[in-house]
Amino acid sequence: MQRQELAAWVRLLLTPGVGKETARKLLAAFGLPEAIFAQPLAALQTVVGQATALALQEVPDDLDVRVEQVFSWLAEGTQRHVLTLADPRFPPDLLQMADPPVLLYVMGDLEVLSHPRRLAMVGSRNPTPQGEANAHQFARALGQAGVCVVSGLALGVDGAAHTGALEGGAPTIAVVGTGLDRVYPRRHLSLAHRIVAHGAIVSEYPLGTPPLPANFPQRNRLIAGLSQGTLVVEATLQSGSLITARMAAEQGREVFAIPGSIHAPQSRGCHALIRQGAKLVESAQDILEDLRIVEPRTPDTPGEAVFEGEEADQLLKAMGFEPVSLDALQARTGLDTAHLQARLLELELDGSVGRLPGGLFQRLGQA
Repeated sequence: MQRQELAAWVRLLLTPGVGKETARKLLAAFGLPEAIFAQPLAALQTVVGQATALALQEVPDDLDVRVEQVFSWLAEGTQRHVLTLADPRFPPDLLQMADPPVLLYVMGDLEVLSHPRRLAMVGSRNPTPQGEANAHQFARALGQAGVCVVSGLALGVDGAAHTGALEGGAPTIAVVGTGLDRVYPRRHLSLAHRIVAHGAIVSEYPLGTPPLPANFPQRNRLIAGLSQGTLVVEATLQSGSLITARMAAEQGREVFAIPGSIHAPQSRGCHALIRQGAKLVESAQDILEDLRIVEPRTPDTPGEAVFEGEEADQLLKAMGFEPVSLDALQARTGLDTAHLQARLLELELDGSVGRLPGGLFQRLGQA
């Protein structure tokens, strides 16, 4: 993109009173931004109010600085892109949204944004050990089946989903709520580098944008829009993941939810979604069948063993699938404290058991 052309797009979004909706109205009325700025005041006022029309005729003081910032960022790497609504490379699925971004900043492989199999995975930033394990295992299994996982790079479920997808050998897309010149949270810096190398990180926010709370619900619509379906792994009733699920449903996409413990607040959002019509899933196979990526199992085909090789372990059987205390396990198994703690540590180290706050333990499943 030529500097003058990009400057016009940046100027449009810098203009006071011009948000995404107003920008799209102006683009629909007059064409490209350069044509908008060539309009007389009277013509602009047929689309926007007088104050905004007057603002469109003024060049923002910091325009040159902002444009230079973008070009400097683009020059830092070959996998950096700025896409406009008029760019033929703009993701077609986002164009179908009611409120697509006007500018899209991308780091990584642009072709991943049109990957034929894309599934959003979202959930709690503070998942249970089982929830985090589910996110990782489902994403890994989906990645092995060639599915590109889309998530938000947040702590908890998002990070586990990106990591699992990469381990499964598939690309992954992170949609973030900051400018692409910063990584949030910082502890995902290494993960972000891996995603750029094997997928893409996407943002509609200008460079320099900090992690403002209001940005994250907005970015959720892009997570849903870039995906053919959305899987909610764990979510409280107030979780932003439910916003993503609602947006996916409004866009006619499938919504899946993993059920969990009736005692875990992180499961209540998923249970609410299931009551509202989301598809309950117990394995990655359920999603692959629903999206027609694999053939459905016949009645004679056994499903995956959820805890393959663990049935003989009496302690795991005694744990069941709910959080349980050390005292309760002693009562169920008759094991002395030292033996029980040693066995729990072994199971914790091999990933079969997770330790919860309050001295509780929980058996971890497989995808």
